[in-house]
Amino acid sequence: MTVNTPLCFGGKTILAPMVRVGTLPMRLLALDYGADIVYCEELIDIKMLQCKRVINGKYKVLETVDFVAPNERVVFRTCERERHNVVFQMGSADAERALAVAKLVESDVAGIDVNMGCPKEYSTKASMGAALLSDPDKIESILTTLVKGICKPVTCKIRILPSVEDTVNLVKRIEKTGIAAIAVHGRKKEERPQHPVHCDVIKAISEAVSIPVIANGGSHDFIKEYTDIETFRKATAASSVMIARAAMWNPSVFRKEGLFPLKEVMQDYIKYVLRYDNHYTNTKYCLCQMLREQLETTQGKKLHAAQSTQEICEVFEMADFYEETTAIFKAKKTSLEAETQDEDDQMEDPDVIKMAVRFDKREYAPQITPKMYLLEWCRKEKHPQPVYETVQRPLDRLFCSVVTVAEQKYRSTLWDKSKKLAEQAAAIVCLRTLGVPEGKLCEGENQLINKRKREDQERLNNRDHGDLAEPSHKKANFIEGTSDLNVPKM
Repeated sequence: MTVNTPLCFGGKTILAPMVRVGTLPMRLLALDYGADIVYCEELIDIKMLQCKRVINGKYKVLETVDFVAPNERVVFRTCERERHNVVFQMGSADAERALAVAKLVESDVAGIDVNMGCPKEYSTKASMGAALLSDPDKIESILTTLVKGICKPVTCKIRILPSVEDTVNLVKRIEKTGIAAIAVHGRKKEERPQHPVHCDVIKAISEAVSIPVIANGGSHDFIKEYTDIETFRKATAASSVMIARAAMWNPSVFRKEGLFPLKEVMQDYIKYVLRYDNHYTNTKYCLCQMLREQLETTQGKKLHAAQSTQEICEVFEMADFYEETTAIFKAKKTSLEAETQDEDDQMEDPDVIKMAVRFDKREYAPQITPKMYLLEWCRKEKHPQPVYETVQRPLDRLFCSVVTVAEQKYRSTLWDKSKKLAEQAAAIVCLRTLGVPEGKLCEGENQLINKRKREDQERLNNRDHGDLAEPSHKKANFIEGTSDLNVPKM
């Protein structure tokens, strides 16, 4: 049995949280090069609370844990490799929301951090980031709630205040909340990277508290390679050092043996990009940060012009690796889909009538759907209204719907990306089996469309006479919409 040791923050080299940079490929690369702890980019509490936790990642091929937004965008992706080293940083200004997010991700990360130092407007205007520095009561509330509410260690990252005394007093108050460590960016909220880092203030904090202090902000003045990390640590008397821009420029800064050539670093990074399906825009951004002054070279211009992961691989002489990796993933996906299909076949009800169909709204008259045609047919034939049972497949989060009409079940063998599309497909299967029009444009103008036109005209006439009664097709729309309310899931 594996015993999980709580994360220790003393004597560590740490990848700092960086927006757009601290995604999974960069975190894993930093760990490979020697980082002890990696922080993810700041993620806002409200956005995280909209996410669904999905195990096994995209089609199971990635073997990740994803937190997926309603628009299908992956907000946070992690994997087993970093589970005991990654700290989840959130932006929050509310203790209960912060706790809800922490509970959502707690089992997948090694620690939770609250951003209290970001000076950017998108953070401060929502009372998050550096805005919290002027509200010690809220800081205390958020951190105390987290420490009491979860089992993983809690940290926070701050900037320094205008005076050393005020900064030390704030940190002492923060220490009393029970957090495991505090990261200090040695600049004030209005200062930028070109301003000198205030090592003396970080040192005063380190000497005033007993919890580990993590020094941050040394890239410009101190850290160019691994040996500089200790120089910065001694200058601040801190327990550990957190590195942002120096690691963004070349994450092999964590290597005790020295920096790797940039070309090799970028190729290592791209391998993780492919392995974990990183979006090409994020990949492109991170590679541009590494190239920096080389962006005006031929290679830099090609990178700037790249519009896909494949094109990025071509820029860095990795086209063959892209093809090999893509082929491996495609084969694995095909194998997993075959296994899933076998499972579907074993569970299949032999009495269900099936067809391989999809609903494409471009093929149907505006405002008319197969579900409406089926509902109208059932009314005409005096059958109960159609009943839809929709399930979601865990493998790829696609949907399949079975519609029951006159005690017979119908479904499409093709899985769809939404419940609504799956239900429309099931309705099509039923209509085609019955030989009933489904509303396709190629069928020409038919009875239901003519009925809708008549009802719309009647409504206009009634409105002229003060009668505001709704036509029957409006009620039909309402009935159709209720099928989404109670959807069972696998």
